[in-house]
Amino acid sequence: MSIIVNKDTKVLVQGLTGKTGSFHTEQALAYYGTQMVGGIHPSKGGTNWTGSKGETLPIFASVAEGKEKTGADASVIYVPPAGAADAIIEAIDAEIPFITCITEGIPVMDMVRVKAKLDKSKSRLLGPNCPGILTPEECKIGIMPGSIFRKGSVGIVSRSGTLTYEAVFQTSNEGLGQTTAVGIGGDPVKGTEFIDVLEMFLADDATTSIIMIGEIGGSAEEDAAQFLIDEAKKGRKKPMAGFIAGRTAPKGRTMGHAGAVVSGGKGDAESKIAAMEAAGIKVSPSPARLGKTLVEVLKG
Repeated sequence: MSIIVNKDTKVLVQGLTGKTGSFHTEQALAYYGTQMVGGIHPSKGGTNWTGSKGETLPIFASVAEGKEKTGADASVIYVPPAGAADAIIEAIDAEIPFITCITEGIPVMDMVRVKAKLDKSKSRLLGPNCPGILTPEECKIGIMPGSIFRKGSVGIVSRSGTLTYEAVFQTSNEGLGQTTAVGIGGDPVKGTEFIDVLEMFLADDATTSIIMIGEIGGSAEEDAAQFLIDEAKKGRKKPMAGFIAGRTAPKGRTMGHAGAVVSGGKGDAESKIAAMEAAGIKVSPSPARLGKTLVEVLKG
């Protein structure tokens, strides 16, 4: 089993005709036949996109048209920052159930506008500024390297893109594999949060353990820890390992990218680690030991 995406997910690409969109669409098509069903471009509707190996996909003038003609239930956005918010809103207006935005650098106020629209919609947004989502041997949406994945039992959720890959690589090497890996992104205003993904992993019978990777800044990790504590009281609990990126950030200084901001002593690594440990998460001493830390948890 998996969460959110599987072999039946049909994906439209907003920004397919650009260099980044083309490259990652080719990678997705090559990954166990992920169903990339078309691209969107307002002035190129009715034409076809052709990949470097001769792959072809139809281009539609709008997301609504693409959804109507293909039955798509997901979209992925590779649109530059200035137009990315409008691309998300177009997908929301078309009632695409699952939208993934890879774009980095979207202005915060643009995302505030998106968030207001999203909260009243039927859509789920992953990102922005995220690596996407991948269910091994079924569906790849975004920029994660499919070669390191193995079908298995670990659910992975992370704010950090590169540490998502690290957790995947290590759990593959430990023979555990993954059910689904979800990169929620590091921006301060985004769609899907830790709690949303943890709720799905707890409900998924195939996911028997979880890795959660946070970063300094904000309160998402503390909120997730409290959620896990509350769920454990209801008898819903799974073995978990975790890590917080940015441990070396000086206290009292504004730091980092996007949502990774420590200011006035809030959002620091120590408070997040303490919260995670209080929720029963075994926090790894370094990202290089995430896989082994989870194995230690599983062995008791």
